[in-house]
Amino acid sequence: MSKTLLYKLFKLGSIPGKLRPILDAEKIIVSDEGIKGWYITNSLKTPTRFYKYRKEGFSGFFVITKKRLIIYSYFRRQINISVDDPNISNLYCELISPDKIRISFDASLFKDNWHGIIEYEFNTPKAKDFYDLMIKIGIKNGSAKDSLKRE
Repeated sequence: MSKTLLYKLFKLGSIPGKLRPILDAEKIIVSDEGIKGWYITNSLKTPTRFYKYRKEGFSGFFVITKKRLIIYSYFRRQINISVDDPNISNLYCELISPDKIRISFDASLFKDNWHGIIEYEFNTPKAKDFYDLMIKIGIKNGSAKDSLKRE
């Protein structure tokens, strides 16, 4: 699977130079950068906005170290959670295909006054490696949307 054009031209979606030594010190287990991703919201309500459905593409990176799971879109942090954080069990992951993975969660669990589902979907040849490791660290298999339907 090739890297995004924005990564090839401008290094958008690469691990920032200041962050790389920190992640290396934490012992990177699996990582991929310059990968195509999507930020998807379903019925997301924030104090200033409401989105019934929204899907945006981005170039980003996804890293799991021995200490944390971190996701960036372009140069903006989206998820940065310790593997020891009890809230990690509120995340969900799905292996959609051998090269596509989705992470989802209920926004209200992480941000006050936010409600709805946020998903990050990635095309990466390391999707199975990410999935296996996320299940191992306590992330639930499935979708946050499905969990809300059961409640």
